[in-house]
Amino acid sequence: MHIYRLDLNLLLVLDAIYSEGNITRASQKLHLTQPAVSHALGRLREQLGDPLFVRQGTLMQPTPYTRNLIGPVREALQLLERSVADEPAFDPASARRTFNLGLRDVFEATALPPLAARLQALAPGIELASVRIDRRDVEGELAAGTLDLALDVPLAMGESIRQQRISRDRLVVVARQDHPGIGETLDLDTYLAQAHVLVSSRRKGWGLEDFELNREGRRRRIVLRCQHYFAASRVASRTDLLLTMPEQYARIANMQFGNRIYPFPLQTQALDAHLYWHATADHDPANRWLRGVMQDVVSAWPEETQ
Repeated sequence: MHIYRLDLNLLLVLDAIYSEGNITRASQKLHLTQPAVSHALGRLREQLGDPLFVRQGTLMQPTPYTRNLIGPVREALQLLERSVADEPAFDPASARRTFNLGLRDVFEATALPPLAARLQALAPGIELASVRIDRRDVEGELAAGTLDLALDVPLAMGESIRQQRISRDRLVVVARQDHPGIGETLDLDTYLAQAHVLVSSRRKGWGLEDFELNREGRRRRIVLRCQHYFAASRVASRTDLLLTMPEQYARIANMQFGNRIYPFPLQTQALDAHLYWHATADHDPANRWLRGVMQDVVSAWPEETQ
C-alpha cells in the first residue's frame, strides 16, 4: 500500500500494543479508552492486510509481519520524537536572517546604534530593519510575523503578546547654556516661569510632563509644538525655550548643542521601556537570542551616553 493512505497515528498504537502486550495497558499508556485502541487496531489491520496481533489469553502476541515491521516503525517514531523535542540550533556567527524591529524615534536613536555594533561583531549575517508603526498596530503585526520585536512604552496587549521591561528612564529638562532665567539648579517655580517647546506626534493635547504637572494643579506655557526631540533640542539651543524629554535620548541629542540638562523639578513615575514579541516566538532560538542582545545593549545605556 502507499504510505499516504496510512494514518500514521495508528503506528503509535502498534508500538504501544507491541510494548505492553495487552490492549488495556496500551490504552493506559496512550491515555485512550480501551475501545478506542481496539478500534484503531482494527483500522490498522484493515490498512495493512494482516492480523498484526493474535490474542493468547490476556496477551496480544505479534504476528511475523508485525515482528518484521516494528523495528523500522520504532526507528521512525524515535527520529520524529527527537526532531520535535530537540531545539533547532542557532549560530549567530553564521546565521542569515532579517529581523524587523518596531522602534519609535527615541528608541531608534538610543537602542539601534549599540545594537547594530553588537550584531556587526557577533552576527555579521544578520540584517535589521527598523520600522515605525502605529501603536495600535503593534499587536497585529507581531501576530502576523511582519514584526519580530517591538520596543516601546508600556502598552495594553492581548494574552498572545509577551512583554518584558528592559529599561527605566526619567524626565529631564534641556536648556541652552547661559539661559538668562536659570542658574545652576532648576526648581519648579523657575521651570513654570519659562516658555516651553513640546514634542508630540499629535496636533493637540498634553505631554506626559503636563499630566504630571496637572496632578499638582500646575500648568506651563507651551509656545511651540514639534514632532521630534532632535529638532526641539536644536530649538532649545537657539532660544530661551525649555524642552522636557527622556534623559537617555537627551544626552545623545544634545551632545552637539552644548545644552544643559537638569532633573525634572517634580517627582514623577519612571519611564519604562518594554520589549514585545508574540507567543509563537517564545522558543524561537533566533528571536530569543536577539531579545537577549537587546536586553544587554539597553541595560548599558547609561554607559553609552556618558
